[in-house]
Formats: sequence, C-alpha cells, structure tokens
Amino acid sequence: MKAVVCKDKQLSVTELPEPVLEEGQTLVKVLRCGICGSDLHVRQHCDHWGALAARSGYRQLTSSSQPVVFGHEFSGEVLEHGPKTTGKLKAGARVAVVPVIRRGADIDLIGLSARSPGAYAERIAVQESMMVPVPNGLKPETAALTEPMAVGWHAVRKSEIKKGEVAVVIGCGPVGLAVICMLAARGVRTIVASDFSPARRSLAKACGAHVVIDPAQESPYASWEQYGFIADVPGLLELSVGTREKLGKLPLPWWQVWRIAEAAGLQPKRPVIFECVGVPGVLQQVIDGAPEMARIVVVGVCMQPDTIEPSIAINKEVELRFVLGYSPLEFRDTLHMLAEGKVRCEGLVTGEVGLAGVGAAFDALRDPNRHAKILVDPASAAAQPA
Repeated sequence: MKAVVCKDKQLSVTELPEPVLEEGQTLVKVLRCGICGSDLHVRQHCDHWGALAARSGYRQLTSSSQPVVFGHEFSGEVLEHGPKTTGKLKAGARVAVVPVIRRGADIDLIGLSARSPGAYAERIAVQESMMVPVPNGLKPETAALTEPMAVGWHAVRKSEIKKGEVAVVIGCGPVGLAVICMLAARGVRTIVASDFSPARRSLAKACGAHVVIDPAQESPYASWEQYGFIADVPGLLELSVGTREKLGKLPLPWWQVWRIAEAAGLQPKRPVIFECVGVPGVLQQVIDGAPEMARIVVVGVCMQPDTIEPSIAINKEVELRFVLGYSPLEFRDTLHMLAEGKVRCEGLVTGEVGLAGVGAAFDALRDPNRHAKILVDPASAAAQPA
C-alpha cells in the first residue's frame, strides 16, 4: 500500500507492506486525515520532542532517523478484524478513531511511533475498542475533525467556564479555533478572539467568536473594566477594604455576612483566558495582561524552555491550568456533537490533497493567511491543496 513516510525530515510517498493485525486490532481504510501542527513540528524537531516525552515517562516516540508515517486525525471505513476482536462494527462501517494502539505492554500514539504508522496511508491498523461509529451519515471530511475538536472540548471542560463568563482566546490557529467552536457549543455568551492573521480572525468569527481583535492594533487585555473585572492590585485592595467597610455598617456580624456571600458563590468577576499559541514569551504576556484572579488555560504546546515571573502571577492570584488531549468519552461526545450539528467547524478545512501532495500541504500551512486545516485523501491524486 502507499503511505507518506517521514525520515530525516524528508517526506516521500512509499510502498509499504500491508498492516499486520495483532490481538484486538482492526484494519481500516483511511478516508480522510487532517494534518496537525504537531506533525509539522515533529518533522523538524522529532528528537527534541521525543526527549521531552521521555522525561514524562513516554518513550515510544520515534527518532528522526527512523521512518514514521504521520497522521492521527482521521476517519475511515472498517475492512476486517484481527484476532480476539468482537467484530461488532461490520465491514463497511464508517468510524472515527482515538489514535492509540496497544503494542504488547505499551500503548503507542498512532502516527508518532515508527512501529505504529499513522493515517497518511491507504490503510491503517487501529485498536478496535478505540473505534467510534460515525452517526447520522456525517461526511468523512467532518468526521476527521473529531480529534482536533476533542482537544478543544477537553480544554473547555477543564476550564470549568460558565455560560455567563468571558472567554478570551489568544491565538486562532487550529487549536484556538477548536476551542472557540467548543466554547460556542457550550453556550458561552462572550467569546473574545485575538490573532494577527486577518484570515484566522475571520475564521474565528465564523466559529463563534463575538469579538475579534488584531493585537497589532489593540490589546486583547485593554478592556477589562468594561467587563467588570478588577484590573490591578489597587483595585483588589479597594474591593477588600471597601467590602469590609460596607459590611461593618450592617446590623449583623460582618464576618457572618462575608461567609454567607462566599458560600453563595459571590466573588469578583474574572475571565477565562485560553493560551493557544505555544510560543515562548506568550504565557508571560498573558500573565502580564490578565486581570486579578483570572484563570489561564494553557492549550498551546510550547516545545522550548520558557520563562515566567511567578511574582506577577502571585500578585494577581492568577490560576494556571495546563491541558492535554482528551478522554475516549470526550472523543465520542465530540463526534456526536459534530453529527448533531451542535458544533459547526467545516470552515476550518481550507484545502485537501492526496498522498502526493502532503509535502506541498506542509509548506502551505506555514502561511496562516492561506490555510487553517488541510485534509489528506489517500484516494486523491491532488498534488497541491485545493
């Protein structure tokens, strides 16, 4: 079968042996596969990423000298089942797949391991238990977006944002756009999105952002007062002292009233800020710009060492949360939200190529004003994103 192999940073269409199914595995025909930003990064910095993963205990990432088939955002069609599978999904069934697979005592990330090829290929071996049937006749192009949308859904759930709170999304690449889609699906009524790219600001609007900002013209942190946030330490001190003074005028003990207010959930307003850039220096910029008691959810994956000033975050009592991936349940729920029309993200797909066009697609994705998400169709002969 044909597949796109990356070795020593070079991409090439190669003939590979058919996948050999192990226990619990199913053979799937790839219908569509998204090109992820992590694929772009691993191509250039595979050894570095592998070393970082090893420090977290995961040692199955390939090295740049090993051939690897990328592709972990995919939809497909069931072809046949391997040994010790249930066979509940018959041949011909359309599926989206959580991209992990058992290899003996290990669990590999599909498309990021030399021994577990990804979906830049005509066919792929997957873990049967990780397949989710595609409902409602959802197009394979949209079903392939389940994986990146699940990343956004996980981030939104972990943020614990409420509908009446203000969400601020810094960076409107595929990750930021997924977060915006899922914030909109959750019903958040104020979504602010910031990006330098006019094209990505337009996509952010289409995905559900209510306010879009060009940070070259205005700061996404310049309007905290209009939302009722406390902008700085003097404002927090005024709230604290002023509240104590006002409660002291009541006929009840002030501390009892304070406790009742806290138990009722009364607290200063604050935004939930999603950092979706993943470039050194951006997290500190967010901390500098955040109002008092903001919650910052770090979704963008920064691969380089970064520096923050903890004292600034401490002075503001900023809360930092780091998120990664999703659970199988979040993946399943995301697919169903797509199929039921609760999440509208088709506009993220800005191009499609065949296997012969993967290299050109990688090049095209360097320009944020041209493309957001390019899909690979192994049955297509397209050599340029169209």
